[in-house]
Amino acid sequence: MLKPADWGRMPSWEKDRLVEAWPAWVLSCRALAAKPLWKEVCDQAAKVDGKSEDAIRDYFHGNFSPYEVIDPKSGGEGLVTGYYEPIIKGDRKKTERARYPIYGLPSDLISVELSSLYPELKFMRLRGRLVGNKLKPYYTREEIENNGSGFRGTPIAWADDPVDLFFLQIQGSGRVEFPDGEHVRIGYADQNGHPFRSVAKMLIEQGELKQNCASMQAVRKWGRDNPSKIAGLLNRNPSYVFFKELPDGLSGPLGALGVPLTGGRSIAVDPRHIPLGAPLFLATSWPLSDKPLNRLMLAQDTGGAIRGAVRADFYWGCGEAAGQLAGRMKQKGRAWVLMPRGYGMGNKGSEMVSQGGMLR
Repeated sequence: MLKPADWGRMPSWEKDRLVEAWPAWVLSCRALAAKPLWKEVCDQAAKVDGKSEDAIRDYFHGNFSPYEVIDPKSGGEGLVTGYYEPIIKGDRKKTERARYPIYGLPSDLISVELSSLYPELKFMRLRGRLVGNKLKPYYTREEIENNGSGFRGTPIAWADDPVDLFFLQIQGSGRVEFPDGEHVRIGYADQNGHPFRSVAKMLIEQGELKQNCASMQAVRKWGRDNPSKIAGLLNRNPSYVFFKELPDGLSGPLGALGVPLTGGRSIAVDPRHIPLGAPLFLATSWPLSDKPLNRLMLAQDTGGAIRGAVRADFYWGCGEAAGQLAGRMKQKGRAWVLMPRGYGMGNKGSEMVSQGGMLR
């Protein structure tokens, strides 16, 4: 739930460089400006000097009210993880080296929106395939990887490394670098409908990794050290992500809001609790550290593992350095959503946060 709060409750709010967050807020307004709740504040944003720290802060103070995000069961503190846009090696066609398919959206994958029949299931989507006249679960990861299962997909590119491809699916978007140096950006198209299971947790349970060392980097190293076991491990996670090629010229990967993400200022949330596109002040710490990381973020994405009111995935940007930070981030955090003035006047919070998009 969202609990009314004071600006002074947000640690280091007055010290944050809001000019760094402003371009991301302008992108959010591209998607929000047509919504009644957000139209006026987005119209006002067009009049603000986006290079003036004072003008931006006055804009937020004058047009928004802060609400602390509270989980009725666990309170105001939750988990903050990280993600990024990886760059993996591959090719447009299958070669001896690039032999792991990056599949586009299959033609037989059926996605059913449930909200028209059951409004309370607004953020639920049923996926499957028709067998005769019955809708059955779609192929699992293991079945997709097994040529004899009946799955018929069309690759949009090919990856050099199965572990890199697996983490590309977890991140939900990325770039493929071809041998000639060309890059193609790909993004989330859909998912097979099966639940995500953490391979890091599996390795901990098997005694292969220690709990305090189970980072993305540690899982990748285990895979490189155990090539004969990697397929079996990955297939224990039945979830599988399909991709689409994105247009050239985007400033970042597209999030669930439909606008490019901004490294260090975009965040993935659970849209059942946080409105997509909303400004959100996050109070957490840097990866593997107690050093405060308090800044204004924009709720521009979602994720299959991002469930709960106080739960966030911090987008670090593109490339290896961003990946190092994302892979090590598992911090505690608190959050305040900035809602337009007048929010809550006779409205239930559940009505105001029902703007979410497709889960990554």
